[in-house]
Amino acid sequence: MGQQKASEMQDEQKEKRMEWFADAKLGIFIHWGIYAVNGVSESWSFFNKYLPYEEYMNQKEGFTASKYDPKAWVDLIKESGARYTVITTKHHDGVALWDTKAGNLSTVKSTPAKRDLIEPFVKEVRKHDLKLGFYYSLLDWSHPDYPNKTRTEVRYKDDPARWQRFVDFNMAQLKELNKTWKPDLYWFDGDWEQTAEAWNSKGIVDLLRSDNKNVIINSRIQGYGDYATPEQGVPVVRPEDKYWELCMTMNDSWGYQHTDTNYKSPYILLRTFVDCLSMGGNLLLDMAPKEDGTLPEEQIAILKEFGRWTKKHKEAIYETKAGIPNEHFQGYTTLSKSGDILYLYLPYKPNGPIEVKGLMNKVNRVWVVGSGNMLNYKVYNKNYWSEVPGNLYIDVPERVLDPQITVVAVLLDGPIKLYRGAGKVIESN
Repeated sequence: MGQQKASEMQDEQKEKRMEWFADAKLGIFIHWGIYAVNGVSESWSFFNKYLPYEEYMNQKEGFTASKYDPKAWVDLIKESGARYTVITTKHHDGVALWDTKAGNLSTVKSTPAKRDLIEPFVKEVRKHDLKLGFYYSLLDWSHPDYPNKTRTEVRYKDDPARWQRFVDFNMAQLKELNKTWKPDLYWFDGDWEQTAEAWNSKGIVDLLRSDNKNVIINSRIQGYGDYATPEQGVPVVRPEDKYWELCMTMNDSWGYQHTDTNYKSPYILLRTFVDCLSMGGNLLLDMAPKEDGTLPEEQIAILKEFGRWTKKHKEAIYETKAGIPNEHFQGYTTLSKSGDILYLYLPYKPNGPIEVKGLMNKVNRVWVVGSGNMLNYKVYNKNYWSEVPGNLYIDVPERVLDPQITVVAVLLDGPIKLYRGAGKVIESN
């Protein structure tokens, strides 16, 4: 009984700490580091031997952060409609963006930037009442006590004392981050190279929660996380985890790459966003600053268009829950928390009225989110002798359409009820 009670208490604590995350829906990821100097793949370019390690690390000499304006970044993040942001404190290359004291290794102090870049960012995030997330790589391919250096080079195979020194180093860095800034979320990465026991995942979580009991931790810590983190491709079916977040790039790269101009349009990214919403998930959309701290114009334009769209449709985004099964509507859907407003997302110009099938509720009214335009609707195929509901058809004239994705709200007479049967056969005597 004691174990069951403890488990129930843990579940309650998790529900409480995940509340803001479940309501936030949109976050902005920031990949910034020395890799932006030459525009190479962050850390992986030397790990996969695309270029020599020394050449990769020489980028430190060109990392200036000379035009870094954390206020401009955070203003844009806030404008986009994001409710949280996650910044890379250290990628797999081991170069820390804060003035870490946990060992004489590569930090931002050894670059021309010569200053802690996390501190001013945190100050701005807190001013704007956004939730703060830190990305932290558990592995460190540059650390002399970490076993792996590249895909083909290892420093050692079995040296418990040396490995323990690395674990202690990780703990020291995480202690610094946690005590100094108390972020709301940790976004771990790199966990695949070791086991939970080797990383001391439980010890890491205990350390972080000792100062910050409600901190949220992503799944990449070998079984000790709070939410799942699919990457790049939207899940086709809803993930089993109650809480999840898709992380995605605006083009094809996490960090800034001069030659990568393959940006997705705001429409494609917004469509990805509503796809996540419809399955009860969040989108963590990546922005990639240049080495001097400025943002590419394409990224600014995307975030501004997100801002226009999220501001207009906020009632159908934040504090919603996953929508109805796909058989009932040809498109994406969400529900209000109370379940009595059904939101329909139209990423297309409908060729005639749109249809909702299997809706057993009475419809009280239908309107366009953001403009309030009332819409005409009618139920067809409802027979008095059958419990099978009719089909709801809603007229959506072209004049009410949003340039990207239109949202229609359907107010019901109570929490949604759906008919899930295969239809009714007429019985004759």
